[in-house]
Amino acid sequence: MRLATWNVNSLKARLPRVEEWLGYAHPDVLCLQETKMADDAFPQLTFEALGYEGAHYGEGRWNGVAILSRVGLTDVRTGFGDLDDPYEGDARVLAARCGPLEAVSVYVPNGREVGTEFYDRKLAWLERLREWLDAEFSADSPLVVAGDFNVAPDDRDVWDPAAFDGATHVTEAERAALSALERWGLDDTFRRLYDDDGLYSYWDYRRGDFHQHRGMRIDLVYATRPAAEAARFATIDRNARKGKQPSDHAPVIVDFDL
Repeated sequence: MRLATWNVNSLKARLPRVEEWLGYAHPDVLCLQETKMADDAFPQLTFEALGYEGAHYGEGRWNGVAILSRVGLTDVRTGFGDLDDPYEGDARVLAARCGPLEAVSVYVPNGREVGTEFYDRKLAWLERLREWLDAEFSADSPLVVAGDFNVAPDDRDVWDPAAFDGATHVTEAERAALSALERWGLDDTFRRLYDDDGLYSYWDYRRGDFHQHRGMRIDLVYATRPAAEAARFATIDRNARKGKQPSDHAPVIVDFDL
């Protein structure tokens, strides 16, 4: 079973590229982030023509998450349920059962600058994510939580740690929030398979960062042990970051032997 996650940075702007990518990558499940559209604008018929059921949670101009599946799509849930959301209304969490596993597409808040209320709310949001997982799921069942986490798990995941000194995405508190998710029962499946540095999923549009290989690995595929132990292959599709009008993120793919 092939699962992928991709921050497309506007599904309206990137729809032809997503269609093309589905045609050659053939994921069974695709978690999307930053769709930047309302639910009634989601191109459901386009994806159905390609063999995918789709679920979308969006608020219009910003954020937005989706799940596409060709192995079934049931029990769709949005947001944190009865728990308070520090970024209420931002459309950042979508869950569904897709064949043999539960899939969650997440778009973690950026946090803007360390020391601001946006950064504090980002940390609170990540804590709420852990609480929600504890309330809704079991670490003993196959579960994948995939998306743009806006946190680089460790220094291997940024092109130059010194370049990010004092900035978000690399702070001790943000990384501790990821560690709390791991203690709950999630495993970074990409790191199970590849231990190297220099493997990135995001490159800023500015300064020629992609061509200079100045990137970050912030698009993550976390899985509970029953799914993580079944991970057999993973890759970051850099080709999808090339060409005309790409997203600033590349898809991350993990194959599970489920």
